Amino acid sequence: MTLDKQIAEILLDTGSVKVSLDPAFTFTSGLKSPIYCDNRRLITHVDARDLIVQGFIDKTQELGWDFDAVAGTATAGIPWAAFVADKLKKPMVYIRPEPKGHGGGKQVEGDGELIRGKRVLIVEDLFSTGGSSIRSADAVIKELEGEVVGILAIFQYGMQEATDAFEASGYPNAALSNVNVLLDTALERGDLPQEDVDKILPFLDDPSSWFDNLNS
Repeated sequence: MTLDKQIAEILLDTGSVKVSLDPAFTFTSGLKSPIYCDNRRLITHVDARDLIVQGFIDKTQELGWDFDAVAGTATAGIPWAAFVADKLKKPMVYIRPEPKGHGGGKQVEGDGELIRGKRVLIVEDLFSTGGSSIRSADAVIKELEGEVVGILAIFQYGMQEATDAFEASGYPNAALSNVNVLLDTALERGDLPQEDVDKILPFLDDPSSWFDNLNS
């Protein structure tokens, strides 16, 4: 079984990804979505955790991403960055969503001087629109004068908005699994009927209008 399908099965088995059309999930931004991904659940499952960490490492080797340090995005990317950094015995930092409003006002936490100017791998749990990942990469470049060799996530929604944003940013990126593999796996297992899959797919092309179109 391929890694992307293995991870899709793990996401479904652990309840880390949930699918619901009625009611749909509401993101913090107000966006209505048929899919909700909570990869924080995965850190509790040891076998799944080990497979994903090795998957991260194998993917960087496959892509030829050589790096000196690992950076995790707050908060859900932090444990995954820690697991990868520990296994590879590399330095680690983590990246706040915004610079701290007191003290040194840093956005990148850790001993940044140790990895200043070096090659950094950014670890995320999830790609949705790509905005937070890009801001994290920008922070590494601004504060550490580092080179972002790539941004790696467990799962991606596959939104066109994210594809466009990453292309414009120029940051290399990849995910271990994605929504298309997830839906195919759910369909094969009988977790979802084809009718529901057909209703979910338009969300990927036009998330902002998906819910209104679904109920029109």
